[in-house]
Amino acid sequence: MENLKQFTKRLIKEEDAQGMTEYILLLVAVVGIVMVFKNQITARVESAVGTLGDKIGSALQ
Repeated sequence: MENLKQFTKRLIKEEDAQGMTEYILLLVAVVGIVMVFKNQITARVESAVGTLGDKIGSALQ
């Protein structure tokens, strides 16, 4: 029983798991934002790529 108490105390004091949890929550938040604004992001990227393609095409002529 004493080993379980010591293990629990070490687990609570352990900060590595807390850091990993924070990274996972941040990743979930970023993925959620990307999913919500997927259409807007896609439109902006396509527009930027199109503009870049036009400028490259005009520079090569």
